[in-house]
Amino acid sequence: MLTLFASLGFWDWFIAGGLLLVLEVLAPGVFMLWLGIAAMLVGAISIFVDWSWQAQFIAFAVFSVAAIPLWRRLSMQVGTTTDEPFLNRRAEALVGRIFTLEKPIVDGSGTIPIGDTVWRVTGADIPAGYRVKVVGVDGTALRVERLSDDRGQTADGG
Repeated sequence: MLTLFASLGFWDWFIAGGLLLVLEVLAPGVFMLWLGIAAMLVGAISIFVDWSWQAQFIAFAVFSVAAIPLWRRLSMQVGTTTDEPFLNRRAEALVGRIFTLEKPIVDGSGTIPIGDTVWRVTGADIPAGYRVKVVGVDGTALRVERLSDDRGQTADGG
């Protein structure tokens, strides 16, 4: 086994790196990618430097560990912009919108139809017919506040 390690050449590192990259494709998780790149880097250095197998394995370990902060930095910078930022967060898209209660909020809980969905709302007890503003989200419930002093008129008289 020791003679196998001692005979490691740059092609062995390229083959190991290629296998690790193929594993990454088969089971994606961005883990094997960095190990594959580290193996390829050791192979590239081995073309120009004649070093012992121990030094090669140490270099592979150092490159693999150094890839972790690099990966974290790159993954934090990658942000996809979309034309629908609330696609999987529908409740958050409703914050700030104003609706009229069809049914009253009783004991701090009620429902409100929005589009084709009936949403659970929480807040102070409010009779039906009053306008409410969505001020937050608690799990799947919308937190609302009363917006009008009397039916159809806002608190500021408008």
